Amino acid sequence: MTKINEIMTRNVSTVELDATLQTAAQHMRDLNIGALPVTDEGALVGVVTDRDITIRAVAEGLNVRDALVSDVMTAEVQSCSPTDSVDAVLKQMGDSQLRRLAVLDADHKIVGIVALADLATKQSAPTDAALREISERSPTA
Repeated sequence: MTKINEIMTRNVSTVELDATLQTAAQHMRDLNIGALPVTDEGALVGVVTDRDITIRAVAEGLNVRDALVSDVMTAEVQSCSPTDSVDAVLKQMGDSQLRRLAVLDADHKIVGIVALADLATKQSAPTDAALREISERSPTA
């Protein structure tokens, strides 16, 4: 059974809680990514996405040079363990409609990210059901 540590992305770039949104956006641009885990003194405290910056900051008229990551990030971050099975993570992602999960070690430090794209391209488990569940419109959307 394939474990998450076999397919996760390691050496994850993060952004600090008190960074500006402009800094976070520039970091995403430079790395060609759409999300950054948010840390506070090394501990995972949230995630900020390009969508968060657009919808929660720019659309609301916040100045991205002054507004902080903490102003728009999602604080409730789901995670998995490096030893979790791919099947369990696919189910978790589908049930929660998530496209990516932080991978945390036993000390709750971020050691990786697993994205739906990783699951679709780096292993053989079927991702169709998870993709359907993730893509379904939630009742509150």
